[in-house]
Amino acid sequence: MESGMPLSGRQRALIRESWQRVSGSPVQHGLVLFTRLFDLDPDLLPLFQYNCKQFASPQECLSAPEFLDHIRKVMLVIDAAVSHLENLSCLEEYLCSLGKKHQAVGVKVESFSTVGESLLYMLEKCLGTAFSPDVQEAWSKLYGAVVKAMERGWEALPEGD
Repeated sequence: MESGMPLSGRQRALIRESWQRVSGSPVQHGLVLFTRLFDLDPDLLPLFQYNCKQFASPQECLSAPEFLDHIRKVMLVIDAAVSHLENLSCLEEYLCSLGKKHQAVGVKVESFSTVGESLLYMLEKCLGTAFSPDVQEAWSKLYGAVVKAMERGWEALPEGD
């Protein structure tokens, strides 16, 4: 998986250290991320519906058990990326498939920049003063590599259907 410039050893260490502080409470921190996402782009709310139920508000969505499961899955994807910093290419097929799934439910590629902003916001809120410019740069590079792989799911045309 090409990410422009590979992460340096220092950047990998910064990502691991910061993630260790966040990953112990994935739902709590995921709620910070998604609350920020809906603040930045309320138009994303209709993409989240379960059993054909539309949520009337972000708060209703954020408290739904199905959505909390989605938060857990998102945090697991981030965890997988952190766990494979030395070899992100092993996640290529999975992330490409994840991109296709997001496209199928109506997510636009452009929305991933808002998700990235929300991720950095969550990290900043959860890490406080430990969220340095170097930590931000490392996470931005990692997130950029993950999104690039997911975007390839948009580019892959469905076969035969």
